[in-house]
Amino acid sequence: MAEHGTNFEVTIEKLVYGGDGLARRDGQVIFTPYVLPGERAAVETVREKPGMLWTRPVEILEPSAERVPPPCPYFGRCGGCHYQHAAYPDQLRAKREILVEMLRRVGKIEPPGEIATVAGDPWQYRNRAQFHIAGGRIGYLEARSHALCPVETCPISSPKINETLATLVDMVRDRRWPAFLRSLEVFTNEADVQLNVLETDRPVARRFFDWCAERIPGLVSGALEYAVGGVRYRVSSGSFFQVNRFLASRLVESALDVAAGTTALDLYAGVGFFSIPLASRFGEVTAVESGAGAVRDMRWSAEQAGTTLAAVQASAADYLARLDRTPDFVLLDPPRAGIGKEIVRRIVELKPPSIVIVSCDPSTLARDLAGLLAGGYRLQQLTLVDLFPQTYHLETVAKLAACV
Repeated sequence: MAEHGTNFEVTIEKLVYGGDGLARRDGQVIFTPYVLPGERAAVETVREKPGMLWTRPVEILEPSAERVPPPCPYFGRCGGCHYQHAAYPDQLRAKREILVEMLRRVGKIEPPGEIATVAGDPWQYRNRAQFHIAGGRIGYLEARSHALCPVETCPISSPKINETLATLVDMVRDRRWPAFLRSLEVFTNEADVQLNVLETDRPVARRFFDWCAERIPGLVSGALEYAVGGVRYRVSSGSFFQVNRFLASRLVESALDVAAGTTALDLYAGVGFFSIPLASRFGEVTAVESGAGAVRDMRWSAEQAGTTLAAVQASAADYLARLDRTPDFVLLDPPRAGIGKEIVRRIVELKPPSIVIVSCDPSTLARDLAGLLAGGYRLQQLTLVDLFPQTYHLETVAKLAACV
């Protein structure tokens, strides 16, 4: 039993999902952040439970040749990034290895050949950022903490977000700043800015937004329009949209590829990010989304694009429960929790010939794929789309076909 604060040495075997390095000692599995495979490190115990120990690095005794100086002054304190100490090609290799391990361990699945990788510029890619405010300062939360890490710049966020952050850093010191405002979100297309209040102890007065409009160039009231691949999407406050401004078009290409046919179904459709491109490939597209605001955005965007699709406000489970015909193609872009057993079961019953899953969590993807493979599908292709460089997060596009 290790005591908290006890220092000892470990050799890191590999990186695991969540950003930590894994080592073993005296029958325990040890997790340590900000390390790389092969490194020997002095670590300190932070938390323990039977068979597992969480530590923090005190000193890297033998650094990996892959270690690079992190460019962000907040790295290691801010909880937003996990891999800035690794060269980008090594980050991509680690993510592929983690994806394969999760498929094997959780789903008992062997990848179908080599996993393709889609990557872009690993810096200044984020078009959306959430900031916390406390004590007259603004920033991100510290790693594994609710404490504030004040920041004045963010190298993974876009130039417009950093421009807006600089303004907010100045504004938060002003007596006009609402002391009860706890967090807000900035979303941008690099010309316009949408400012969304996320947490506040009481309603924020109109005069605050008027002040923001005076100080923040390009601030819009209401929805923001975002162009991807020739489509103009309307994104209202609260509607989900992809965060990587460099890879949005390539994510659509990776997911849809050569998909074509008569009928297509897009579940968890959001603002129609995949639905509208699908409408140019299929004669009939149904897009299912539970959020009313996102459905309104989708209908507006489809009209602007001159495409026809059926936008249905419903949960994926409810819609599938009453669906009485099999579509040619189904695309699923679920939240981190994945699609789950009920939807897997219903899809297996319907047996669409072709399925694409766009997943942001490899563990739930492995679970869902296992159910579909057991139900008569084969996994054709996996593509890792690195929407979140410098972090442990990864996006996977999985293509499946019904066995004949």
